Amino acid sequence: MIKDAGDCRYDALALGEVMLRLDPGERRIRTARRFDAWEGGGEYNVVRGLHKVFGLRTAVVTALADNEVGHLIEELIAQGGVDTALVRWREYDDVGRRVRNGLNFTERGFGVRGALGVSDRGHTAVSQLSAGDIDWDHVFGTLGVRWLHTGGIFAGLSATTPGVAEAAMRAARRHGTTISYDLNFRPSLWREAGGRTTAQEVNRTLAPLVDVMIGNEEDFIEALGFEVSGVDRDFTHLDHRAFLAMIQEVVDTFPNLRVIATTLRGVSSASRNDWSAIAWSRDTGLVASRRWHDMEILDRVGGGDSFASGLVYGLLNAEPLDVAVELGAAHGALAMTTPGDVSMATAAEVWRLAQGASARVRR
Repeated sequence: MIKDAGDCRYDALALGEVMLRLDPGERRIRTARRFDAWEGGGEYNVVRGLHKVFGLRTAVVTALADNEVGHLIEELIAQGGVDTALVRWREYDDVGRRVRNGLNFTERGFGVRGALGVSDRGHTAVSQLSAGDIDWDHVFGTLGVRWLHTGGIFAGLSATTPGVAEAAMRAARRHGTTISYDLNFRPSLWREAGGRTTAQEVNRTLAPLVDVMIGNEEDFIEALGFEVSGVDRDFTHLDHRAFLAMIQEVVDTFPNLRVIATTLRGVSSASRNDWSAIAWSRDTGLVASRRWHDMEILDRVGGGDSFASGLVYGLLNAEPLDVAVELGAAHGALAMTTPGDVSMATAAEVWRLAQGASARVRR
């Protein structure tokens, strides 16, 4: 049961890092002479979409170094309509030896050249948060939050961030807040901390606190340690039946999970992907979205986050799971037609595409 909106200040809250994304457009990072600046973060992108696209009341819990870059990120968050009242500020040492803000250089890719992300996020303010830094009972009890979204990117930032996530999730459960968690496995985050072994230990510790688990096929394999039969090493050939078998194993292991949702992406090139999604609940069993074959991609980064945003919106809006997964898949598809991590779609566009609309010109 999702909390009533009238009892809460926020419909949804994200816990995660917000970075400054520097985008060379059609160029390469190594040869670029200018970059577009965006804000982005795996957890933040979800609540940004929930507000900007779907009109919900959202906020982000993060930390930033108190300098001009940090305030640029704050300004970008505010432009997206996400409340910045819960941002924690850390004193900057004028050099960045102790604390800094994260940068993410991202190439969109094209054709045979895949998308490329180069993160510069060591010693960031948010990675230094500890479990006792935030009064979570005030956030979830006094202010009130209907939905908490966090995930494996935040948990992988440092040795302390899994404890922060656990503290937030336990408080959320005490106060009746629904929790979603996107596994979002990033090898670069875990490499120096023990790789997939540590990632699985952390994610399996947090999984019993989750209501809605989100991820793609690689996430469930690498971040949780489950196997999906018949998937090749590049994750380009996918089978719904194999995922159903995997999902059954996941819910047997974590019976607390109410919904499991997975995006399915077949990559023929950086510019053309097959795209769809499936979701499972005990009441509905497996439901699947429409499948797009050879869908054109402008910028794939953030597509999975926009899927999560559409799915969460559907569930918050009390839509049936088959409708929620269609909204998620449609929102992810639209987000990949525009540059940047965050969605530029409208709710009307998402609903139309989810209901089967074509790309014919509208006048």
